[in-house]
Amino acid sequence: MAWQAAPFARFHLNSFVMAVGITGGQLLFSSLAAYAFARLRFPGRDILFLVFLGTMMVPFHVTLIPSYLAVRWLGWLDSYQALIVPWLVSAFGIFLLRQYYFTIPTELDEAALIDGCSRLGVWWRIILPLSQPALAALAIFAFLFAWNDFLWPLVVTNNPEMHTIQLGLAMFQGRYGTQWTYLMAGTVMATIPGILAFLLGQRRFIEGITLTGLKG
Repeated sequence: MAWQAAPFARFHLNSFVMAVGITGGQLLFSSLAAYAFARLRFPGRDILFLVFLGTMMVPFHVTLIPSYLAVRWLGWLDSYQALIVPWLVSAFGIFLLRQYYFTIPTELDEAALIDGCSRLGVWWRIILPLSQPALAALAIFAFLFAWNDFLWPLVVTNNPEMHTIQLGLAMFQGRYGTQWTYLMAGTVMATIPGILAFLLGQRRFIEGITLTGLKG
């Protein structure tokens, strides 16, 4: 069996930890940043937001070496920190949530502030519960990106114990060459979590994509 021919259990565990960590981080930090860009007034807000958008046009390969050097300097090679921390913030996630926050009436914020709620409380008690469709859409994007990522884990992990499922399949293919039945079985197992993630959040995902950008 393919499960016994290679340590797929460990590969799946590493991918799961990486995907859940990145997804949770992006939901937290992107929602906070998007709330600041959508609701708070501070000098240079629009310019700073344009800078964030500009980073989306920078190819990943341009930042690959500086990111690797930073991870190596911190001593994080072959660790979950190296796999997760560089992707905790997403410019796309900030943009997606900011556009959705514009569809939420500001009167709700004002009423909560009058009642004595803090800005952080408004974000937690009002904005997040009303943003479930957009959060679900971002969660699916982040999870699938992390689960299917190949290049970054290849760069920052040398120990097979820290390899993700995508690296495991590549090693498996090189090691077992012509045993395509095992390789295809491993590939099917690797696609199941992504399919489940989409099916579980499908309704919220479609709703979030539909409503995002109605107001800018």
